Amino acid sequence: MGFGDAEAGKDAVALPNKKSIFRYNSPLVQVCLIGLVCFCCPGMFNALSGMGGGGQVDTTAANNANTALYTTFAVFGVLGGGIYNILGPQFTLMAGCSTYVLYAGSLLYYNHIQKQAFVVTAGAILGIGAGLLWAGQGAIMTSYPPAARKGTYISIFWSIFNMGGVIGGLIPFAMNYHREKAVTVNDGTYIGFMCFMAFGAVLSLAILPPSRVIRDDGTKCSNIKYSNVHTEAVAILKLFLNWKMLLIVPAAWSSNFMYTYQFNHVNKGLFNLRTRGLNNVFYWGAQMLGSVLIGYILDFSFASRRMRGFVGIGVVSVVGTAIWGGGLANQLAYPHDLKVNTIDFIDSGSGFAGPFVLFFSYGLLDAMFQSLVYWVIGALADDSETLSRYAGFYKGVQSAGAAAAWQVDTQGASLMSQLVVNWSLTTVSYPLLAVLIMLAVKDAKIDEEGSAIKPESPSAPPAVEQEGK
Repeated sequence: MGFGDAEAGKDAVALPNKKSIFRYNSPLVQVCLIGLVCFCCPGMFNALSGMGGGGQVDTTAANNANTALYTTFAVFGVLGGGIYNILGPQFTLMAGCSTYVLYAGSLLYYNHIQKQAFVVTAGAILGIGAGLLWAGQGAIMTSYPPAARKGTYISIFWSIFNMGGVIGGLIPFAMNYHREKAVTVNDGTYIGFMCFMAFGAVLSLAILPPSRVIRDDGTKCSNIKYSNVHTEAVAILKLFLNWKMLLIVPAAWSSNFMYTYQFNHVNKGLFNLRTRGLNNVFYWGAQMLGSVLIGYILDFSFASRRMRGFVGIGVVSVVGTAIWGGGLANQLAYPHDLKVNTIDFIDSGSGFAGPFVLFFSYGLLDAMFQSLVYWVIGALADDSETLSRYAGFYKGVQSAGAAAAWQVDTQGASLMSQLVVNWSLTTVSYPLLAVLIMLAVKDAKIDEEGSAIKPESPSAPPAVEQEGK
């Protein structure tokens, strides 16, 4: 089974009609489709997690499920790139998406049977599926777009994906609006999430393989045949010795580490149930705004791609420092071991505005930070085979950090310690990303469509060999 292409350059590719920007086999449409898939599956999962404790009053079951989830995610995130290269996008994405439905169903079960075994097991299975989904998503998002428009395409994906969090936030907000004193979400909330997730699993079958996606300049996204187990095993092992990937490790580790603190101790810790749903709407809405802002900087601020990367890092570091500083001020205003759970958006005397703006800002920073890292990864190569491995490595390390964070919270680490660690991890990431851009990102001449006039690796050897250099 192959991409259907012989060696690069042997097949003549018809130049597509440039007026047809919504061609089904265009990078734009395919990136939008993977955005919709993630809208339905991880987008809804994010909204559910953003409630704190998966919408339950006791966060223990959700914390343990998340630990199991991100532990298996760490393994299959790294392996996912290889699996994607062997099986292709449709099967890989479909298998990954189906596990989200199971996880939401396990929380519905927990609403009636207060035993966490099924939830934790479903979380572990979801980690496997998420590793497959996000490795495929990373390959599509970083390899399909033209070279000079990767920031724009990342922002398009991120906006569509996080609209899932916005809509997902409206579900518990609407269904629990008149339950002011409620502490757990109702069954209808979980059923609503399951319906969206099931649709996303079916929609994943619409994603085309790289060889069938044609850019406006007539180039295909990949001319490499499907890989094999031995090739991918060797390539994945070499990632752990790849200096480019090692420089990304702190950014990858920190990128999801922050969720535990933000969801459990800002949103859930300070606000009542219905207000948490409203906060989720704005948190994921802020992600859409943040991705558009950083995407513009990374694609259009300067002619030099390296300069755009440096400016992007500078902007994100300044914004991040200001937001975490606001988080410190908020944390100092509350006792470290107190779960407030009382702030309501209707009650003008509850002190809603400050914590709300902070939570909104955390969403803004998350999108800017992760979009920046994805842009850097996308600038390291152009073929989907290599980028699927890079994206899988990123998601694997990211998930290992998240697994550690959920368990740190379960063990009762102080909130101030969690905040300081989060702030420190993101701060360490910025200079390392700058070094990576300086040493590994090259500038290329770009045409008016955003495609490289001369590919950066026009006759590159197989990716396995490249990664060992």
